[in-house]
Amino acid sequence: MVPLLLTPPFVALYVALAGALVAAWALRALALRHRESALGSLVAIDAGRPMVLRSERYRIQGRPDALRRQRDGRWVPVETKSRSTPRGGPARSHIVQVWAYCLLVEETTGRPPPFGVLRYSDRDWRIRWDDASRRELLDLRAELARPYDGRATPSPARCRHCPWVRVCDARVLAD
Repeated sequence: MVPLLLTPPFVALYVALAGALVAAWALRALALRHRESALGSLVAIDAGRPMVLRSERYRIQGRPDALRRQRDGRWVPVETKSRSTPRGGPARSHIVQVWAYCLLVEETTGRPPPFGVLRYSDRDWRIRWDDASRRELLDLRAELARPYDGRATPSPARCRHCPWVRVCDARVLAD
């Protein structure tokens, strides 16, 4: 006697489910390939062919997760995050990171990228790169270069869990 789960109707169901899973996987792979090709051809990837971008003028360097070359020759930096998009949209720090890569691409190639890409697990965001973005990035860089002005409101609870407590001028915890 053949077990119920091995009868022809159940075998056909298993084959149909396996086919549907393979088709879904193939469609997802095609969609990903199409999304990637829309950004241009691959120039470098951090995992396999990393390219460190440097700017002597701004004294910064970085290595985007991927660099894509568009048909017009301009490079597009791609920064990948393993998490999904935060509730309110891309995190400000992630946008600033993409801007820094855009500046490095501009300094390296002599041509500004049309945009940068911030890739979360659930979607891609095109991050604008224009004069306003560049100015905002350079203003932020200048602000970070200034000496600490004492605006922090340290407390034992905050300082205890801060990763910078050992080097911070405002710390309240004793070494």
